[in-house]
Amino acid sequence: METLGERPDDFPHIHHVKAIGQHDDLLGAVRAAVAVHVPDISEQAFSVRASGGGKYTAVTCSVTVHDAEHLQAIYAAVQGIEGVMLCL
Repeated sequence: METLGERPDDFPHIHHVKAIGQHDDLLGAVRAAVAVHVPDISEQAFSVRASGGGKYTAVTCSVTVHDAEHLQAIYAAVQGIEGVMLCL
């Protein structure tokens, strides 16, 4: 059985990667991590929001992924950021 995102006909598509955590510059760290895999990504692809209490930051990145391996590489890079607690 195939899972969503593994079929070649699912790609390319725009995917929204969200990182939640505590980091002095989570936005900058996510930008740098994603740029390794998507060098031409624009500033407009990113949004940032603080939690209600201000303890956590959420960064969302909208990126065009070309295949499952590309998507996995982006997730691995973002999950590797110090302070990232959750990556969706």
